[in-house]
Amino acid sequence: MAAYILRRLLWTVLLLLVITAVTFLIFYVLPSGDPAARRAGRAPSPETIAAIRHSLGLDKSLPAQYWEYIKKLVLHFDFGQSYVNDQPVKTLMFDRLPNTIFLVSGAAVIWFVAGVTIGIVSAVSRGSFWDRFLMGGALVAISAPVYWLGLVCLYLFSDDIGRWKIFPGAGSYQDAHGFFNKAWTLVLPWCVLAAAFSAIYARLLRSNLLETMSEDYIRTARAKGLPEKRVIFRHGVRSAITPVITVLGLDIGILMGGAILTETVFNIDGIGRLSYDAIQRGDLSTVQGTTLVLALAVALSSLLVDIMYAFLDPRVRY
Repeated sequence: MAAYILRRLLWTVLLLLVITAVTFLIFYVLPSGDPAARRAGRAPSPETIAAIRHSLGLDKSLPAQYWEYIKKLVLHFDFGQSYVNDQPVKTLMFDRLPNTIFLVSGAAVIWFVAGVTIGIVSAVSRGSFWDRFLMGGALVAISAPVYWLGLVCLYLFSDDIGRWKIFPGAGSYQDAHGFFNKAWTLVLPWCVLAAAFSAIYARLLRSNLLETMSEDYIRTARAKGLPEKRVIFRHGVRSAITPVITVLGLDIGILMGGAILTETVFNIDGIGRLSYDAIQRGDLSTVQGTTLVLALAVALSSLLVDIMYAFLDPRVRY
């Protein structure tokens, strides 16, 4: 187990180096025009451009620029300076990151529990009314765009414009204080963000579980007289859930880069909203920082998934 985890850690470190190199090429080398001018925002002064060029070391060779880029990133966790907002990108992102983590983590719990539960019920009752009903509902949830579903939920359930004033509306998260008050304001965003993901997980687990339940070792377990619940959960679900864990890790990693549509509809100051505003304002440094955070989050979540594999299915260690 230790050797397997060590190998995955080494590969992740190598992957992170590749990610930083690709990000450097995309934002420093590939764009046309002066990189310093592109980071200065719209209508910058010559003094600002000169200061950015000096701080980024753009008068040096590309290997020297990349080395400075890596040193700042690794030693100081420095993502650069936003000259549009006149703040370090790290400060902007770290102010928004807790909001995104709270949004994504709560939605992930909902969509994972709901998706796994619906997938198991649908697979066990294959061909029944509940199977058709749950899979039909899953198809509707997958087909509903996030921004449309969010606007519909606000119209129906928000306490400011909703027909049934049950949940706080858009923008209420910033005004709430305390864990439980903030959690209450995120009930609608959690449900909206979790709807499509839970439907995908339910369909994925159902198909995997149906295939798993037809395996020889399942028939052997039943022949030994094991209770049906133990056969389903101990043998069937444990094998069928592995692909779901893969998708869960990657989805969480991707959303850590910002659930842009959900954060925009519900006016939540998260990483996605920060990235969207930076694109609108031409703030290339902030776009670069949020892009790198997204790539790092996906790489680290992939590492966690690989480690979880070793506990769920010991065969992957070999």
